[in-house]
Formats: sequence, C-alpha cells, structure tokens
Amino acid sequence: MKKKILITISIFIIIGISAYLYIYKGHRNIESETADYVVTVNELEREFTSNDSLAYIKYQDKTIELSARVTSIDKASNGIVMSEKIFVTFKNRLPQNITSGKYLKIKGRFLGYDELLQEFKIDQSSVVH
Repeated sequence: MKKKILITISIFIIIGISAYLYIYKGHRNIESETADYVVTVNELEREFTSNDSLAYIKYQDKTIELSARVTSIDKASNGIVMSEKIFVTFKNRLPQNITSGKYLKIKGRFLGYDELLQEFKIDQSSVVH
C-alpha cells in the first residue's frame, strides 16, 4: 500500500514539475533571435485581409523583421508608428536617432492586429542595422 502511495506521489510531482517548466519558459531575447519572417507592411495587410485566422496562426508571438517609414513618435509609451499602420514599442528606450519620415528596419515580436485602432502591434523591438 505504501509503495502505491509513493508511486502516485512521485507521478504527481513529475507532472507538476513538467507543467511548471512548460508554462514558465525562460524569457526570450528577441534582439538575438533570427527573424521567423521578413515582411512588408503590404504583405501583413494582404494576409490579414484575406484570412486573419491563418495570419494570426502564422505570425502570433513570432519574431518578424520589417522596413517602413516612421510616421509618428510616442515618447511616453517608448514607441513609434510606422507607415501609419504599425505600432512598435522598443525593448529598452526609444533610440535617439529616430525621426519622423526616416525609414527604419526593425525586428520585434508580433503581437497582433488591433481592430479598434486599425494597426498592427509589435513589441520588444530593436533597430536592425
């Protein structure tokens, strides 16, 4: 009887540790990751317009790289808007050399599409040189 209880407790401990490690994975370093996708703003729009469910599956939580023109800067939220359609927040602080109208290549984690504001969201971004 004691052996069965010991085996059952061991199984629960193993399952608990496995679940914890699965749920609480280590933090990602997006800046050092290779981009899963290199896309343009037009490609993102086209894919989300044609089938947003498939586009979410494809891009959600993936590292993407894109180039676009900076259309506005939001220092309060440490972010910029690119091509009037992509809201980008940076991992650290807003790079000082960013100005409106400048073309940038950024890499970051794709969060999704905000239907209310009609813009894509990317966070943990960095400027690619």
